[in-house]
Amino acid sequence: MSHSLCRVWLHLVFSTRNKEDLISISYEKDLFKFIKEKLFEELNIYVKIINGTSNHIHILLLLNSVVTIKDIVKFIKGSSSIWINKNNLCNECFSWQVGYSAYSVSEYNLEKVLNYIKNQKEHHKDVSFDKECEEFNKMIKSHD
Repeated sequence: MSHSLCRVWLHLVFSTRNKEDLISISYEKDLFKFIKEKLFEELNIYVKIINGTSNHIHILLLLNSVVTIKDIVKFIKGSSSIWINKNNLCNECFSWQVGYSAYSVSEYNLEKVLNYIKNQKEHHKDVSFDKECEEFNKMIKSHD
């Protein structure tokens, strides 16, 4: 094969500092647009969808063969925190949690994950972010 092909979908999840409600509905769409555009412009990463709630976000993206997951998350958190704080969008100093979760997504499950991310606000009317994390961890452990 004379060229490389990388088609790996990734579902990223991470929260605000201490899971505080720092992402206001008034700027969340602009934040998601900023992240999506920056990832494409700076790292050549295609984002299918970004959504979340006031204390966390989910991102479905297509990895490339150059940038590591760790570097993608570092870039997202750093650039978006600077953007939020520079534009005074949050009443206090905005920052993200230290960690993150990353899950591979098969082409077969892409639509299912897309819809899950799309419906985050509805989902979290009944399920807390902590409970969601527990459920993800149970799924992972059940596949070990």
